[in-house]
Amino acid sequence: MSSEGCAPSTVATSSVLVGDIGGTHARFAIAEGGGSAPRLRDWLDVPDDFGSFAQVLRHYLDAFDRHRVPEVIVLAVAGPVADGKVSLTNRNWQLSEGELRSFGFRAAHLVNDFAALAYAADLLGPGDLRCIGPDIPAIPGGPITILGAGTGLGVSCVVHFRGHAVPLATEGGHIGFAPQGAEEIAILEALARRFGRVSVERILSGPGLESLSLAQDEIAGRAARPLPAAAIVEHASQGDVYCRATLSRFCSIFGAVAGDVALAQGARGGVLIAGGIAGKIEADLMQGSFRERFEAKGRLSSFVKSIPTRLIVNSNAALLGAARAAEEIDLDRAM
Repeated sequence: MSSEGCAPSTVATSSVLVGDIGGTHARFAIAEGGGSAPRLRDWLDVPDDFGSFAQVLRHYLDAFDRHRVPEVIVLAVAGPVADGKVSLTNRNWQLSEGELRSFGFRAAHLVNDFAALAYAADLLGPGDLRCIGPDIPAIPGGPITILGAGTGLGVSCVVHFRGHAVPLATEGGHIGFAPQGAEEIAILEALARRFGRVSVERILSGPGLESLSLAQDEIAGRAARPLPAAAIVEHASQGDVYCRATLSRFCSIFGAVAGDVALAQGARGGVLIAGGIAGKIEADLMQGSFRERFEAKGRLSSFVKSIPTRLIVNSNAALLGAARAAEEIDLDRAM
């Protein structure tokens, strides 16, 4: 990447350029203040019509006075980060901290997007969350699970140790789908014919919702209706019986998976639901069988019944988490 004309000017280290880079979106802002209450300014949602991340970043830098851009950048990215590099899981982009520094940033850091949400968990207040199911108090300091369905299925958690929040990025979206009942076994079999191994992301994501719809068409013996995820949600809201059945099954499986992950991570501090899809089907999550399936854990049902499930409604959560990550990490090592 060329850095010609792109070098940020030196500013206070409490100011950080943060970004949320996903499979279908790219958002940026400048975070100030840090600590437990970072403030965001100069937001920009970059249109999804750029061929590379270099073009996206240059677009943001061109949109604002470059003398106001910080010398430190922290990005929440939708993919596993290793050795300061990432290949986005659901987008043909590669990013590296070295390439970011070539734009003139003194320090650059990449963090998994769901690790960023884990960083943000302690920053979110009542106005940033909505209860799914009963308003149960979380155990203070208990592990918190974060899940979100969007282009893929993200899973992370945060644990607390000696007063510090320790986030953990995972690839939990790729655990195997465990069906319950004859209908879900039939769904598993239909998806296995297409994909071989069936992970939960094959269902709990935008492409997964589309695959689930086609699987239910196949099981019912009716002509397939290849609908994009947004159309399935829209048609369901308009009363389309088949799309409503697909969305209902999606929410049921989402609840079951969330409960399984909560068990695996001992999430007595609560489960937070994020991702682009959840905000669009909020009513279905609240009124459907999400919570019922979340709690249906046999001998461990009493354990998960005590865990609150809440929807993140603050669209800046990943940006706030990236700002918190800048406070927690040793940015000198990212130079």
